Amino acid sequence: MSITVHQFACLSDNYGYLVRDDATGLAACIDTPDAKVILSELDKLGWKLALILNTHWHADHAGGNDEIKAATGCEVIGPAEVERLSPVDRKVSGEDMVQLGETTFQVIESGGHTLQHVAFYSAENHTAFVGDTLFALGCGRMFEGTAPQMWESLQRLAALPDDTKVYCAHEYTASNARFALSVDADTALKARTDEIFDKRSRDEWTVPSTIGLEKATNPFLRAPILRPDLVPHEAFAALRTAKDNFKG
Repeated sequence: MSITVHQFACLSDNYGYLVRDDATGLAACIDTPDAKVILSELDKLGWKLALILNTHWHADHAGGNDEIKAATGCEVIGPAEVERLSPVDRKVSGEDMVQLGETTFQVIESGGHTLQHVAFYSAENHTAFVGDTLFALGCGRMFEGTAPQMWESLQRLAALPDDTKVYCAHEYTASNARFALSVDADTALKARTDEIFDKRSRDEWTVPSTIGLEKATNPFLRAPILRPDLVPHEAFAALRTAKDNFKG
């Protein structure tokens, strides 16, 4: 069944997402970076919140759970690690399914940024909410996981259909673009970064992206092409280390 995605900015560089199942009118909140902003957006839209879907435990993703649940009575669904911050009503991991009205979300294991990080994917709507695993032209830092784990997570996302919309959690794209240009001279990347810098100069969003666009231009997905001297997860690790130390 079709969904409507309402995207809005919050905190310093986060995106909030409210998702409505069009058949039933039930809504889900993807992560809870700012409870007051999320509740305000729900009030403006007049949507009934049924679910919170957490991708991982960090405070800018799950910190608003308690306040939003208290205000709406919604169910909190996410990986077990979220209980480091607040209770979870239903714990999920890779290959689980979550139902929002008539819309089904597949839970995709995407650990690496945190150990139990997950993404939520609606095949019928060609839409994935990926938290901090995959960014437009980037990927998350490995705060808890390993390079092989993160590489495998990125490969699971890259295996989704090319037209899948990728809703990541932060507006990091200009910074990611500057790094990408420092390691990749591909003409498709240059065209994309020109567009990104133009959009950001007007304070326009660069999210969502698509899986196809990320596979074509994201250096972390292109790691084996950029570093053919290394096995894939080592090529990825080398790029991730370079990005961690990048000052551009």
